[in-house]
Amino acid sequence: MARTSPLPSERIERAILVLRGQKVLLDADLAALYGVPTKVLLQAVKRSLERFPVDFMFQLRKQEVAILRSQFVTSSWGGRRSVPYAFTEQGVAMLSSVLKSPRAIAVNIEIMRAFVRLRLILASNKQLARRLDELEAKTDSRFRQVFEAIRQLMVPPEPKKRPIGFVTLPAKSRMARGG
Repeated sequence: MARTSPLPSERIERAILVLRGQKVLLDADLAALYGVPTKVLLQAVKRSLERFPVDFMFQLRKQEVAILRSQFVTSSWGGRRSVPYAFTEQGVAMLSSVLKSPRAIAVNIEIMRAFVRLRLILASNKQLARRLDELEAKTDSRFRQVFEAIRQLMVPPEPKKRPIGFVTLPAKSRMARGG
């Protein structure tokens, strides 16, 4: 009998961030995925702190918090007063020994699958880049523009930043809209 996932994998993948060169999930995002308050998640972790060395879990620096807030405009952790914790893939795996509810187990399985998918995507991009370099070395300079265009397509898009607040249209545009 096939089990259905308790939450969409895209939701997990969107929550994974890169901080200090590592893919991590923030405590508030993990708590939301597990369906518990952040405070409850952190209490469970603090009861077993020896299971979470710094390469499994670390507390964000104030400048990292400021950068995240500016990227997301509003705080994803609800304007809390404490600095968030980030959990690496190993830290999330260790959470499975601390949180034992059926939902926590199912969520952990999906999170591990999301980390694996991200690794596969990154590995395939590296392989593609290597193959492209090999092809470019074998062809003459007339194809340089083609290879450069392909490399530009391989670069992940920048996150779109929407302007904050009211944006007024130039007078010419307002007239065309009837305003």
